[in-house]
Amino acid sequence: MQIRVVRPDELGASDLESWRAFQGSGATAHPFLAPEFVLAVGRVRPQLRVAVLEESAGIVGFFPFERGPLGYGTPPAPGLTDAHGLVHAPDVEWDPQQLLRACGLSVWEFDHLVDGQKPFERFQALRVPSPVMDLGGGYAAFRAHVRSRSKSFLSELERKGRALGRAHGAVTFTLGTADPDGLRQIMEWKSQQYQRTGRSDRFRVPWIRELLESLLDTRTESFAGTLSVLRAGDTPVAGHFGLRSGSSLAGWFPAFDLGFRHYSPGLLHHLMLAEHAAADGIVEIDMGRGAKGYKDCFRSRDLVVAEGRIVRRGPSAAVHWARREPVRRLRNRVLEDPRLYAAADRVLKRAASVRARVVRP
Repeated sequence: MQIRVVRPDELGASDLESWRAFQGSGATAHPFLAPEFVLAVGRVRPQLRVAVLEESAGIVGFFPFERGPLGYGTPPAPGLTDAHGLVHAPDVEWDPQQLLRACGLSVWEFDHLVDGQKPFERFQALRVPSPVMDLGGGYAAFRAHVRSRSKSFLSELERKGRALGRAHGAVTFTLGTADPDGLRQIMEWKSQQYQRTGRSDRFRVPWIRELLESLLDTRTESFAGTLSVLRAGDTPVAGHFGLRSGSSLAGWFPAFDLGFRHYSPGLLHHLMLAEHAAADGIVEIDMGRGAKGYKDCFRSRDLVVAEGRIVRRGPSAAVHWARREPVRRLRNRVLEDPRLYAAADRVLKRAASVRARVVRP
């Protein structure tokens, strides 16, 4: 096995063609592992690199990563992406330690490692579900599944949709729009959500905004940044920006106008997203790891993603472990216990409310 490390923009057309072929239809077919996504991140994150794995017959794999101080490695756009791993030809094996040495990493940390990465499996510390909306049987089958879990939920949601239409104009849905104003509106709604819930506002980070704007304009035969908008009359009330690769859609940034909250616009959006996505050939929507009530409403099944780290022995790895391991364990303990999660959520919201009163003019 030979490994060379390049910038994403140094990959040639034949390299990208091989990458797409390796993605196939398995776990690595995820949009966050597509070369188009890696290229877009590389334009706003200059520390991004790709390890190209080669055997005598040619290229057999691609490993995108970011390298930070002291050789600390992460997947592309850490904390922002829902699928990590090495995209490879069938039946390829690799040595994780050799890979880290070639990449100049002392540690590679992951929290959304996809299934099927056998050489990485022994480094997994935690495996967690990532809920999926399964549209493989069409929208009617998906709707029947949602209804079977809770007949009243679907009836009440559709009643709210009719009420929204009567009060504010006909309810319409657009999938695949390239409207930059629509994307900016979603980012604004999402920023407001982050602030009122006490979370860090990702859209105050310039490179994140730039990345989404770049992805909105990215369209190839197999990949697209995908914006959807729910309107009442001419007024947008909810939307979502995600990534599509083939027949898979990765949920990423759903948001809605808080002024319409009595109509549950976020839930209405997800229901109509399923309908329009199924009609457009999408067979699954990965809603992403995390305990969110709306995900339970629409969950058909789960993917499994893993969290962990690969470490090369040395002082740098020890420093990373000491800094991050206690925080990681505490965070996972909170996420796994519904009571602790609810308590933490209340504390964050209370802190956000207090902060808002303090800064209000």
